[in-house]
Amino acid sequence: MTPTTELAIARHGEATCNITGIVGGEQGCTGLTGLGRNQAEQLAARLAAEHADRTYAAFYATPRLRVSQTAGIIAQALHLAPTIYPDLRGPDHGDADGRPWVDVKTSFQGPPQHSPDRQYASDSETWNQYLDRATAALQKILARHEGERILIAAHGETVEAAHSLLLGLPRNACLRLGFVTDHASIARWQRPTNRFGRTIWQLVSHNDTRHLRAHHD
Repeated sequence: MTPTTELAIARHGEATCNITGIVGGEQGCTGLTGLGRNQAEQLAARLAAEHADRTYAAFYATPRLRVSQTAGIIAQALHLAPTIYPDLRGPDHGDADGRPWVDVKTSFQGPPQHSPDRQYASDSETWNQYLDRATAALQKILARHEGERILIAAHGETVEAAHSLLLGLPRNACLRLGFVTDHASIARWQRPTNRFGRTIWQLVSHNDTRHLRAHHD
């Protein structure tokens, strides 16, 4: 029987730039809030239990501070060091980095997805340029770890990129649909071989926050 490939993408905990509404690129991201660290610890505890049951063979993370801090907490719980994968980083914001999102979106007349082939700030990526980069990175990781369990600590945009790739969404699908992704949530895909010999990707869960105590209080 062909081993099942599994991809789990964990979003970072709440960050200061999320609370203040600042565009969180390399300049604008100042790391996790206290709540965000707590969320990351609860996320790490759940992932450690899963790791004990079936090992994560690979652990990747993006380089931005809020993700690297989340990944560090996960790494301590799993005793598994992350590989920093720069091409999985969130969108390159150009001159928008560090500015209030409300100003950027007002000037652009919406979020980057609303005009996916147009720069939302000087030197920024377009949304489709980001998706091209992120999906190419995900394809390389999946090809490298076929039949294994893969964990990625990343951004909400990374989850969108994975869903776009594995659902086979057409270009500019972002104009009519999107995905809600909470802090410290998990999105999970599996690729088993069914009884007819076909290997297909299956979306097992999205925006899973069952491990967060505050989610239930």
